[in-house]
Amino acid sequence: PTHTHSTTHTHTHTHIYIQRERRDTDTTRAMFGRHNNKTFRPKKKITKGTKTYKLHQQAQATLGISQNLRSAVKCPNGEDTNEWLAVHTIDFYNQINLLYGSIDEFSDEDKFPQMNAGPGYVYLWADGEKVKKPIPVSARKYVDLLFAWIQSKFDDENVFPTAMDVPFPKDFKPLVRTMFKRLFRVLAFIYVHHFRRIQELQEEAHLNAVFKHFLFFTDEFQLIDSREMAPLAALIEKFTGKKP
Repeated sequence: PTHTHSTTHTHTHTHIYIQRERRDTDTTRAMFGRHNNKTFRPKKKITKGTKTYKLHQQAQATLGISQNLRSAVKCPNGEDTNEWLAVHTIDFYNQINLLYGSIDEFSDEDKFPQMNAGPGYVYLWADGEKVKKPIPVSARKYVDLLFAWIQSKFDDENVFPTAMDVPFPKDFKPLVRTMFKRLFRVLAFIYVHHFRRIQELQEEAHLNAVFKHFLFFTDEFQLIDSREMAPLAALIEKFTGKKP
């Protein structure tokens, strides 16, 4: 499959999180070898006592607790669904960026001249803006383009606004769906091509915890079509107890 892709509520707390997420990336970048480009966006601590902190802590508390994930991923009563989606989009981006950064040095263009998740699952790149017609790119280039594209959306005040009186755009959820679909492809690439390396790096538990959380969250909000999950169907059934 290839891709060409591209709810309005006033929010009161995600703006704090996003602002703090944008600061001081240099020291963290240095941890990731060749994958130390400007697209890496590490998590930053947020102020205790704010609604942002509560939502972020609630989201983080669900990681790796598989028996509670089904209920834990639900948007808390009284909270804006777009806020919940925004916090998780940032969190999953950071987690997957971190995981990919650990195996980027083993993903050079000679070994992976195309982005894929095994035979039959080749992914072309198009963002609908700079690249409107899908083009073949290497795995590393695909991930770098994806991370830069997501970063640009986070930094766009019209998409992830930081001002309290600015609503999310009407097409926010479709955009989030596109982000999650493409982030899934990075996870599939890691599992299909680099799982042994992940084990050697002792990151298997972290990868599995992030993926389980990702699966339950995307299922709760119907963010990814089942056909997109085909490359990891067996693993998904093992983690969630049902076929995608």
